[in-house]
Amino acid sequence: MSVRARRAPARTGPRRLLAAALAAGVLVPALLTGCAQSVDPIERLSRKAAEKVRHSHDAAPTATPVAGPGGGSWGALGAGKAGAGGGPVRVAPLHAPARHGATPRGGRAPDAYRRWGLSAPLAPAPRPPARHAAGAGPHVLPPVVDHVRTKDRVVFLTFDDGVDRDPRFADMVRDLRLPVSVFLTDGVAGPGHDHFGKLRATGAGVQNQTLNHHFLPSLPYAEQHSEICGQQDRLKNRFGTRPRLLRPPFGEYDQNTLRAAATCGVDAVVLWRASVASGDLRDVDGDRLRPGDIVRAQFRDGGDPHGTTLTGTTARLLRRIQAQGFTVGRLEDYL
Repeated sequence: MSVRARRAPARTGPRRLLAAALAAGVLVPALLTGCAQSVDPIERLSRKAAEKVRHSHDAAPTATPVAGPGGGSWGALGAGKAGAGGGPVRVAPLHAPARHGATPRGGRAPDAYRRWGLSAPLAPAPRPPARHAAGAGPHVLPPVVDHVRTKDRVVFLTFDDGVDRDPRFADMVRDLRLPVSVFLTDGVAGPGHDHFGKLRATGAGVQNQTLNHHFLPSLPYAEQHSEICGQQDRLKNRFGTRPRLLRPPFGEYDQNTLRAAATCGVDAVVLWRASVASGDLRDVDGDRLRPGDIVRAQFRDGGDPHGTTLTGTTARLLRRIQAQGFTVGRLEDYL
């Protein structure tokens, strides 16, 4: 029979009782007030480290822009403020990083002129005059002009017959920022509405060449009035702008033409002093341009030995203009 030893109860001395009483007197109030702190040094160090991390997250970020990807500048405006859902505000970049090979604003590459066969970009046109010649109402006949009075080395490009046959022409006008004026009959403007809408969007002037391209001097006043005013209304409805300029078909007109044009709101009747046909430049003085020349460009299928497109003919004309020291201006700014 085994005998299990019994452990004697620990003696409680007066010193231990005193220590227990003191500890209870200190810890109980502390626990009741929620301010007790651990006496363990390791736990204290852990709490201090946690508090430092929390304070670093709560601190507001600096407002100084910092470098973003690719060297772009990213701002901190509004950072540190709560969003609608209580979360941090996402800050957009102040400047987006540049992309290599991106097309500059305006959609035109710096060397676009090379695409169209030019060796240099067109020089900027000079500032137009503050005032320009214009009609003065239905009782004053509009002026008839074949050039603009100026000493600036600037000429003006106008197009009529055949301008609708080359779909790349609008691209050329856009790329070169080429100021042109197109004179349209209804038989051209109607089927080519989308094409001329694109031209209009590039800044081209859309002007009047009558409804049906009749020889106006052979018509009485009423019919001329119908030809001119009718096309004014149709172009306004199609493109949103009422033309101010009229080119009579074949460049022929009479007094009835001017009277009808005045009542239809035409400011000037536009002829030409230089022309391009079959790729050749013809001026009244030969092949030399003069300041202020209005150039009429025509294109007929198969008639240009240097190129079978309107853009080819126009590029050749622009090279001639540059070679003679001229640039191209916007006719509507002068008339």
